[in-house]
Amino acid sequence: MIDIPEELAASQEKFNGAVGRAFISGLPQLIAEFLERWELTVDGRPMHGVSALVLPVLRRDGTPAVLKLQVLDEESEGEPVALRIWNGDGAVRLLDHDQATGTMLLERLDPARMLSYVPDTREVVLVIAHLLAHLTAVPAPPGMRRLGDIAHAMLDQTPWALDRIPDPEARRLVADCAAAVREVVHEPGDRLLHWDLHYENVLAADRAPWLAIDPKPLAGDPGFDLWPALDNRFDADEITWRFDAMTDVLGLDRARTRAWTLGRLLQNSLWDIEDDRPLNPRQLEIAKRLRDHRS
Repeated sequence: MIDIPEELAASQEKFNGAVGRAFISGLPQLIAEFLERWELTVDGRPMHGVSALVLPVLRRDGTPAVLKLQVLDEESEGEPVALRIWNGDGAVRLLDHDQATGTMLLERLDPARMLSYVPDTREVVLVIAHLLAHLTAVPAPPGMRRLGDIAHAMLDQTPWALDRIPDPEARRLVADCAAAVREVVHEPGDRLLHWDLHYENVLAADRAPWLAIDPKPLAGDPGFDLWPALDNRFDADEITWRFDAMTDVLGLDRARTRAWTLGRLLQNSLWDIEDDRPLNPRQLEIAKRLRDHRS
């Protein structure tokens, strides 16, 4: 029997409601099914994030791997597609995949060597930048969800959202972010984006210094991928250095990249307003400094 972490059950209840409850209740049977189907042996305690259960296993030949089980939705359904395209080059290697459930068998990396444990934040940002330069070098495949569609939907929702922001300065900042997105929305890009490359989504392996995990892929402009590295281990005085360093490594146009990065603040703000949460002051500060930054 596998103990399902209570924290995972709570997050599934919070974010997915009845779908999340059904996923949690079905996990024991799902785990048993794939242990048998893929001839796996449990090799440690389960790990989890907000949405997925990750179970260390051994394959029939003794190779270490992990079994990843998560709710199948528009974000997670693209993960195996992206991992197949990257094929272990800059990202964790996909070993097997069940399309019906979204269950994946992945190579096992080293969770004890996570990028978030590196003390030098500038070194960390440059690792992220080099990974992004590599991962976004390939075009997204047909059928991948597209940044252009997401951006148009955000702009359609912006007037409704602005009416619900009581603070004038915050309202002005969100409006400025929407205006920046409006300038680039008709050129959304076609690169394969990770979308969620924060410091805990980069692990070490014997075959490579750092590899990306857990993509929420979409097709779009690489500028939309910089936000997590600006937000993680927040330091207001480092925001513009991080932005400039990443745009240099990726060879991006700064004005265009600024607009798409401000789009992430717009996206996060819309989610906060939808969920009746106050806007995040840290993220507002990132957007304010980028809006005012000219280099």
